[in-house]
Amino acid sequence: MHDLRAIASDFVVSAQLLDVVSYGSGHINDTFLATYQSNQQQRYILQRINHRVFHHPEKLMENVLRVTDHQRNELQRRGVMDIDRRVLRFICTHDGRPFTMDALGNYWRLSPFIEGTRAYDGIDSPELAWQAAKAFGFFQELTSTLPGPRLHETIPNFHNTELRFQALMEAADADAYGRRFEVAVELDFVLAREQDCSRIVRLLQAGMIPERVTHNDTKINNVLLDERSGEGLCVIDLDTTMPGSALYDFGDMVRTVTPVLDENATNVAHMGVSMERYEALIRGYCAGARFLTSAEKEQLAFAGKLITLECGIRFLTDYLNGDQYFKCTKPQQNLERCRNQFSLVEALEQRMNEAEDLVDLHGNAIHSEPPRAR
Repeated sequence: MHDLRAIASDFVVSAQLLDVVSYGSGHINDTFLATYQSNQQQRYILQRINHRVFHHPEKLMENVLRVTDHQRNELQRRGVMDIDRRVLRFICTHDGRPFTMDALGNYWRLSPFIEGTRAYDGIDSPELAWQAAKAFGFFQELTSTLPGPRLHETIPNFHNTELRFQALMEAADADAYGRRFEVAVELDFVLAREQDCSRIVRLLQAGMIPERVTHNDTKINNVLLDERSGEGLCVIDLDTTMPGSALYDFGDMVRTVTPVLDENATNVAHMGVSMERYEALIRGYCAGARFLTSAEKEQLAFAGKLITLECGIRFLTDYLNGDQYFKCTKPQQNLERCRNQFSLVEALEQRMNEAEDLVDLHGNAIHSEPPRAR
């Protein structure tokens, strides 16, 4: 569909392009691996920014460049080595822009491939959970000193769970696809937790917790780890980096790392939480995010429940609206996804006291080494 060679030629790379092949498993942007040859082979990531999801790619790239430039300056100030392996860098076009547009109006960017690293699609050890959590926490620590102005919201109100709740109620009232009768139990589940949906939003509005620069997509595969040492080196996929709460990022880590079942599992009666991985997340995140206030730490255990509830609400809303946002491969898939997330909410609620104890135990401790599997 795209003339990849013509697009790649818009960027300033002092080498001959050999080939461009599809790369990765992302669901939003189109990603390719471009290989060049000069004295030696050089690899780059060529990516199309999905402007149907991100309506203002120029503002998105402005955010990304401000954040990565600040990361780089902070690491240099701290005397950190191998900065090019720890921060994304973007190649300019011949006219000096960090992106190019093709004839169809698509936005493209090019960044050096970070060699000697790998990303994981799942967690198989507490050490991996610790490394990923520390990397995300350190990313937030570096960006906590980013000077103004405020970053653009690339997806406005992305984690405004109060508005997500309202959207669900509106979809249920409209019942455009006649599905409300199927989801009475799920709607009651959300209504019983209506006050939870407002907690973080209200704390932010009242200034009781600070607004931060947040990543907003803290899945394990958005951290590159060193192939030899296993250290979490570089946080990637910065398209949703924008103003928010640090709690949103930690909460999404809990949602994606701690469940004992995959998020596509339908046998939700067996849902549970791995407290070993939960403890690794707390330890790693607090080791990286040493800027957290006491008010933020008080909400860390709750954050995992909130973001999981929000995700379930989004699946349920999309089901009521006719499955227009999330891709589905079978009928009722969004409803199954919703039930999976709500089962995880219940599992997190059952372990909430343990989670709060772990936050109290590790919230002010600096763990310089990852945990070992028991």
